[in-house]
Amino acid sequence: ATQMKNESRMPLLIEFFGPEVLKAVVEAPSPRFLGTHLHPDIMPSSFSKKKTKMVVMFRNPKDTLVSYYHFCNNNLVLPSVEWDSFFSPSLFAWGSYSDHALAWNQRMGDPNVLVVTFEDLKQDLSAGIQQISSFIGFSLPDAQVQQVAAASTFNAMKESSANSHGNMGNVIFRKGEVGDWRNHFSPEQRETDEAFNKQLAGMELGGKMDYQRHCQ
Repeated sequence: ATQMKNESRMPLLIEFFGPEVLKAVVEAPSPRFLGTHLHPDIMPSSFSKKKTKMVVMFRNPKDTLVSYYHFCNNNLVLPSVEWDSFFSPSLFAWGSYSDHALAWNQRMGDPNVLVVTFEDLKQDLSAGIQQISSFIGFSLPDAQVQQVAAASTFNAMKESSANSHGNMGNVIFRKGEVGDWRNHFSPEQRETDEAFNKQLAGMELGGKMDYQRHCQ
């Protein structure tokens, strides 16, 4: 990862980089760690040319929507909204989410792309860390994997979020649970499974997301 001091609080998402931050990133020694929410079709072309390793995180769509709802309501720069007003079948049922997922599904055969899921990491964080470290070219002893895992649990990151994310810590780190969507979706809102079956079921990424287990 890029060796940057915590106190600089440099944003991880490349789409938020201003000129000064971009300059610092360009001048930083390799290897560097960057994050983005960009659609794969508009990623910088240099990522493909330089065979940049890309770890892509997916979370089941229902929990993703709930997480985004709370992120919006807890973010002081965004207007608050009630759940029933926020929930939109067109938003949930596969506008940008499905487009994003389908685009990454086409890249799952790329040796420089590794897709991991939030649910898998919650189930076995150590195995996920081992998989990711091997993918990016690091061979970690078991003791170091366990050390990284201990510091990477949701509770550990939430406790340290004031240092890592400043005032945004409480906005970004809320529950970190699998299945919280069941506390929000009404019986009518739960009838969105057909959209998944039409768009993503049968796809390699769709199978990896294990929709039936986590969303039904």
